[in-house]
Amino acid sequence: MPPRAAVVQRTTRETDISLRLGLDGAGRAEVATGYGFADHMLTLLAFWAGFDLTLSCRGDLAVDAHHSLEDVGLCLGQALAEALGDKAGIERTAFAKVPMDEALAEAVVDLSGRAFLVYRESGLPPVIAGEEKDLWREFFKSFAQRAGMNLHLDLVYGTNGHHMLEAAFKALGLALRRAVARSRQGVTSTKGSLD
Repeated sequence: MPPRAAVVQRTTRETDISLRLGLDGAGRAEVATGYGFADHMLTLLAFWAGFDLTLSCRGDLAVDAHHSLEDVGLCLGQALAEALGDKAGIERTAFAKVPMDEALAEAVVDLSGRAFLVYRESGLPPVIAGEEKDLWREFFKSFAQRAGMNLHLDLVYGTNGHHMLEAAFKALGLALRRAVARSRQGVTSTKGSLD
């Protein structure tokens, strides 16, 4: 089978991003966004998904990390969609629930081609690692939109923002690992196509 991989470049006045994604890898990641906490989360995502990810982003961090994370989400979603191609044989849907100390998160994905995000969190502190918590919702929204993914992400409970987001990224990675697995025949849809 041909390798499931994609390369995405994106340059705007706010960000300059280079990304390579391989779906059938070993979970190796080289991530440099300029925002260390994001590097940590994206490395977790790649590891738990079994994706090989190389990502560099130069963004307007003098403003904040919002544009960087939003655009990284767009690029990652585009790469996932391109690497999946016609999606023949994939499981398509999957879920995972992962704890991290006192925190628990659940991710449910459907690689249907129809983008939608349901993001539930209560208890995230307003600021995590120096940035507003809302940029994470924007990252997940951009990722789901460009990937054509129905993503339901629930940060079920927790008291430590780092732990809550770490559980969420691990759960999302594990759900994606299961959803992209090729274990079926043809396209996983009764209508015969995914879009």
